[in-house]
Amino acid sequence: MKQLLQNMRTGQTTVEEAPIPAVQPGTALVRVAASLVSAGTERMLVEFAEKSLLGKARARPDLVRQVLERAKREGVLPTVRAALNRLDQPMPLGYSSAGVIVALGEGMSGFQIGQRVACAGLNYAVHAEYNLVPRNLLTPVPDGVDFESAAFTTLGAIALHGFRLAEPQIGESVAVIGMGLLGLLTAQIASAAGCRVLGIDVDPAKVRLASSLNLSVVARREAESAAQAFTAGCGFDAVILCAATPSNDPVELAGAIARDRARVVAIGAVGQTLSRKVYYEKELFFVNSRSYGPGRYDPSYEERGVDYPIGYVRWTEGRNMEAVLRLMAEGKLNVRPLITHRFPIEQAAAAYKVITGKRQEPFLGVILTYPEAPDASPPAARVMLRAPSPSATPSTERPGLGLIGAGAFASGVLLPAIRRVGGIEPIGVASLTGLHAQHAAKRFGFRYATSSAEEILLDPAIQVVAILTRHHDHAELAIAALRAGKHVFVEKPLAITSEQLEALAEQLKQPGNGLLMVGFNRRFAPLARSLQAFFAERQEPLFAHYRVNAGYLPPTHWTQDERIGGGRILGEACHFVDFLTFLVGAPPISVATHALPDGGKYRQDNVSMAFAFPDGSLGVVDYLANGDKSFPKERVEVFCGGAVAVLDDFRTLHFVRDGRTRREGVAQDKGWVNEWKAFLQAIRQGGPAPIPYEHLLGVTRATLAAVESLRRGSQRLEIG
Repeated sequence: MKQLLQNMRTGQTTVEEAPIPAVQPGTALVRVAASLVSAGTERMLVEFAEKSLLGKARARPDLVRQVLERAKREGVLPTVRAALNRLDQPMPLGYSSAGVIVALGEGMSGFQIGQRVACAGLNYAVHAEYNLVPRNLLTPVPDGVDFESAAFTTLGAIALHGFRLAEPQIGESVAVIGMGLLGLLTAQIASAAGCRVLGIDVDPAKVRLASSLNLSVVARREAESAAQAFTAGCGFDAVILCAATPSNDPVELAGAIARDRARVVAIGAVGQTLSRKVYYEKELFFVNSRSYGPGRYDPSYEERGVDYPIGYVRWTEGRNMEAVLRLMAEGKLNVRPLITHRFPIEQAAAAYKVITGKRQEPFLGVILTYPEAPDASPPAARVMLRAPSPSATPSTERPGLGLIGAGAFASGVLLPAIRRVGGIEPIGVASLTGLHAQHAAKRFGFRYATSSAEEILLDPAIQVVAILTRHHDHAELAIAALRAGKHVFVEKPLAITSEQLEALAEQLKQPGNGLLMVGFNRRFAPLARSLQAFFAERQEPLFAHYRVNAGYLPPTHWTQDERIGGGRILGEACHFVDFLTFLVGAPPISVATHALPDGGKYRQDNVSMAFAFPDGSLGVVDYLANGDKSFPKERVEVFCGGAVAVLDDFRTLHFVRDGRTRREGVAQDKGWVNEWKAFLQAIRQGGPAPIPYEHLLGVTRATLAAVESLRRGSQRLEIG
């Protein structure tokens, strides 16, 4: 399918071929008929992307501070590479579209294939031939409303939510400052609600257009005198700011024309330095409108489809969308006169020349149109990027690689490491939306991109499958790949439930499996090998303490969701349990976990896990989210047989024995390159796996037991 993408690093806006998204539970696949270009949000994104690196830094000093803090922890070069990789990720543009449902996932009762719908949401209702949209961001389009009008639904919901925040009553007077697209929608909605509306704008052309829609509107210079006449000297009951300007003039004008104790609502991005004298003397209420209603930015509502009870939240973003479409169907909201430009998706980049002013012509509503499909079924998910080369035929010496999951970690860390190792033929990349697969495939020379993991599993040219999806899919995909006879690399964790782990353990007993590897990269780091060698001849148990300054993640982050990410103990702390297992040479046999109170801020991610090992060794992992991220992340201290070793952030290693100290230091290296060297060597030699399966299974059982220990009140549990 064709999709419009923004490169945040180069500033290029391009239309590219991307795979059709794969239908997931709770989503619908929509063939798009029309989408609306936002002259506000999207223009700001494009203009930011077009800035130089210095210009971006000046525009976002908050991000610069984050980069500098990371550079202190991890070094300059890794930080620069990570920052450039983030900027290089393709950004889909668009958040308001309309089309026809062509496929439905599970849990989509109430919708049907062939149904006309309006779609909302950044990363969902994008400028592409097909959108994959969760149920609460879909709204049926009534008869009599065409697709181009329905494409305005999201912007209409933004206007409607801002209007609701003004708490107007029938017959009250409302001023709308800024008569662009958002202001014209707001003014029509306020009129439909029985309010007396006066529009205000600095642009004579917008004043004329608003007048043609039978709206009362005046130029900015006449605003204060017109307000006196319009409200009989009382002032407006509500003032809604729909302008887009860094100037404080809109909020100053709002204060001047509002009545005592009126409400001022900012929908547009305007300067917000309020005049204390005016806002104090009139005791004005000022509020920023947050997008298109309750539910916005709530993953439970938008991603998981959990609606709010209508008795408690009457107007969610979804119900606002329904109301906007109903106003259109009843002829009370007319958006057709607002359309000034139409571009087919193939020429979508030209639309952005219009909204950014590169093409000097007046504009208002800019619509992208899409070709009609001959039937309701979408085309194939695969996009071919290069033909197979006869000199690059996969073999035991140069196996074919398939990747499932292509997020920032894949393109920023793992694929660069695999490229450095060499000796592998990149074949295919899969991701659910298809977009990241397309980007990674182009950047790293894969033959094709797809949204179907099954294509990767069934491709005979692929001998090695790397799984980098969200955590809940790891075990199932690993089992399927092993059954297909593939060698499997799974980024940690191996599994997030005991049932998943035991099913995988059973699969490993079956004949015909390839090798299984888990991304426990730290045990392959150069300094980790030196640390292990230092204690290789030990004659007694060791004690190891691994302190992790993990940094804060909000409870709403997907890794904190037990069903998807498993939580941070299973999702990341398994790394550090594996490192202790590597040092001791065997997985733990018991664990007791203690945690600080979450206090509504954390999610069991300030924990101390105490492990016992078969030879009597002890290990403690302190995983903490309550520290300062500018402080180094990881420190390992090992005590054994009169000697001490201290590993700091995989950059320095100190050995102390007989009163003498020896130091090793390297640029930070956490073992990703050596990990893949070991994996490919094992494949070529026919095994064994670089990490013993006893360790892989034992570490995962240990982290599952650590979580269970917390549930049982920090009880010590045997791991079996």
